[in-house]
Parts: sequence; C-alpha cells; structure tokens
Amino acid sequence: MNYRPLGRTGLNVSEIGMGCEQIMELDSMSSAKILNAAVAAGINYFDLFSPHPQMRDAFGIAMEGQREKFILQAHLCSAWVDGQYKRTRKLDEVKSAFEDLLSRLRTDYIDIGMIHYIDGKEDFDQVFGGPVLAYAKELKASETVHFLGLSTHNPKIAIMAAETGLIDVIMFSCNPAYDILPPSEDINTMFDPSSYEALNPLSHTDPERKELYSLCESRGVALTVMKPFAGGALLHSNSSPFGKAMTVAQCLHYCLTRPAVATVLSGAKDIKELHESVAYCQLSDEEKDYSTLLSSFPLRPFVDTCMYCGHCAPCTVGIDIATVNKFADLCEAQGAVPDTVREHYAVMPAKASACVKCGQCEARCPFGVEIIKHMEKASTIFGS
Repeated sequence: MNYRPLGRTGLNVSEIGMGCEQIMELDSMSSAKILNAAVAAGINYFDLFSPHPQMRDAFGIAMEGQREKFILQAHLCSAWVDGQYKRTRKLDEVKSAFEDLLSRLRTDYIDIGMIHYIDGKEDFDQVFGGPVLAYAKELKASETVHFLGLSTHNPKIAIMAAETGLIDVIMFSCNPAYDILPPSEDINTMFDPSSYEALNPLSHTDPERKELYSLCESRGVALTVMKPFAGGALLHSNSSPFGKAMTVAQCLHYCLTRPAVATVLSGAKDIKELHESVAYCQLSDEEKDYSTLLSSFPLRPFVDTCMYCGHCAPCTVGIDIATVNKFADLCEAQGAVPDTVREHYAVMPAKASACVKCGQCEARCPFGVEIIKHMEKASTIFGS
C-alpha cells in the first residue's frame, strides 16, 4: 500500500481507502470481517456516512483493540430516525446521532467530522451560518473531532467550503465522466446519459472542477474521492459515457492523478472486490493507463490538455513533465503562484527551463499536448 499526506492535517493515509455503502446490507460481523481484511491489506482510511445502527456496530467491532489503525471520516447530520436514514440540520437530531455514533463505535473521538452532503447554496448558507457549524466547532475545540470536513458532489459548494478556511477535508465525487460536467445542485444530472450529449461539448475538465482541484492543492485541503466508478457505470461499456468499459485500476489511477486527492474510497461488497482495488498498488503503469480511452472519446476529445498520465516520460534531460504541467495548471487556475506550489517546484531536480526542445515527449503524448510550449509557459510562471 502507498500512503499520502491528508492535506494539511499531518495525517498519512492509504491512497486506497474504503467506503461503507456496499457492505451496508451485511450483518455487523460480516461487515467487520471485510473491514479487518482492509486493515490487513494496508488500508487505514475509512468513510462512514451511514447512520444505520448495524453499520456503526460493524465499525465498532472491527476497531476494538486497534482504534489507531483506523483514520475515520464519520458524518455529522446523518441520522437514523424512525428506522431510516435521514439527512438532518435539526440540532437535536444532529447531536443525538453523533452521540449514538461514538457509542456504537466504542470510541471517544472521530478523526474527520464530515458535515454531511451539502450540494446547494441555500443549504450551505444554513449550515455555515447556523448552529450545525457552531456544534462542529465545539466538537473540534474539545478534540472529540480532530478535523472538520464536508461532503458534496457540487464543485461550487466545495470551493466555497475550501475558501472558509474551516474545512480540512472535502469528500468529493471524482471520475473522468463527472469531471467533464458543469456544476449542478441536482446530483441526478451525473447519472443522466443526456448530460453527456450537450450541444456545447467540453474538451476537458470543467473549469470549476479544475479551479477546485487547484484551490485545494494550494491551500492544503485534502480531497477524498467518492464514486470513483460513477456508481459502477464506468466499468461497463453499455453505461459508460465513453462507450468503453474502464477497469477498476484505470478509474482509481485517474482519481489519484488529480491535484489534492489524498485517497480514493473504493467500495467493496466482499473481500474479493476489496483485493481488486488494493491490487492497484502493485500494477504496472501500463495496467493503470487511462489515456488511450480518454484521448479517443469522440464527443469530447481531450486535445492539448495535459491529463498527467506520464506517457511523455522519460524526458531526455530528466524533467518530470507531468508534474511541471500540474504545477503550472494550478497557478493558472489560481491566477497566482501559491507559496506551496512555488516551494514544490523549487525542489524539482530539473526545471522546465532545462527543456532542450527535442520533441520526443510530444511524439509520445496521446493528448496532442504541445509540451515544448507548456515548458516555456512554466518557465515564465516560475522563472529559471
């Protein structure tokens, strides 16, 4: 397993994490066995959005005697009311649900307290201007919650959250299909095939999603990825908007090559599926590669847009071209050179200015990126 910093939190997390959605139908002991298998495979980051008592009990059983092996993002405002799930902003329900969470988990703290599911601005304003955020701050001040997070499918909301300075982790839906869609407060647009047949096709990542990735990278706000397979749609040719099935590894690799992404929460209904995701860490670059599929997508060809796939390597003078392009794109999206990006670029052993314009990288790029011009642009941004 490989590990990455969780933004500015100081925590290191497994790049393959685990969500709970696919094991919610199992009994507590069966779910706990899968969770323990995840720990044995090196996974240390888990999402628990479900308020189902059985699901919370499963985590409690799995964490017994090994709480330190679980970095847990568990959700505020996700309650079990009258025998069913409810997203709530009522403070009494929020408090009661959180107390139930701690009790069933058999713990006295949550690593990341995620404010659950905000996709609309009115809801955002209600939460951040009201008692829910005040309660979340109280939990953090008492160290019952170590860091604050928020979950959303809407990049507009994610940007607003990152800009508050209060949110350390954002759980966000990321995959190559969703990334070409403009923001919406209606999550159903992501699952509607007609959304991918717009008359005004995009050629690459939607600008607001690109802005989100850049903003989070520059401010140290970690992104944890939900829906990396688009609810399974990307894994089947008849449901993928690309007309071809992607592999699990391709989906995971796409997410893990986005700026600010710390971990991808891959669901699994059994240990076999769990191991299929964990196997990503041992695969070759060729087995992870998603570039051919995206570069041949007829509706929205990805042209002269660096997708950070690494096909340009090796550079004859040792420039890490994909990383240079990623840093330059972050600066362009921000309209400035963030200190963190400047520092990361400064320690690169070979800078963009070292480019000898041999063109070998351009011949290998599946997206038609004019890499020599991109290196010149990066040299202008960062200097020699």
